[in-house]
Amino acid sequence: MNFPENLKYSKDHEWIKVEGETALVGITAFAQSELGEIVYVDVTTEGETIEQNDVFGSVEAVKTVSDLLMPVSGEVLEVNAELEDKPELINEDPYGKGWIIKASLSDPSQLDSLLSAEDYKKLIGK
Repeated sequence: MNFPENLKYSKDHEWIKVEGETALVGITAFAQSELGEIVYVDVTTEGETIEQNDVFGSVEAVKTVSDLLMPVSGEVLEVNAELEDKPELINEDPYGKGWIIKASLSDPSQLDSLLSAEDYKKLIGK
């Protein structure tokens, strides 16, 4: 299982990739493997500011629905439109084409509370 070193991880299995003033957010390879086949992504918070650890949307798998939690506070700038027709991109490429939202960062210092790839692997026992 792949855990890119250039990402930060939440204990709730989201990843964040900071690119200047904005960041991409998605769920980890571990999370998507635990959920199984993703069939629907529901994010209706575009344009809203979401606090760290608050729900910004959900993913629906064949057998369950799981909330998506914001790894850091920020405004949801964009939702990955490709996921509307191809939610399986989260299963196929969780760190690439399967990103879920693009967000601005309200408080970049919150990144310090997230896990490195090594710490995340310890958390999930890998």
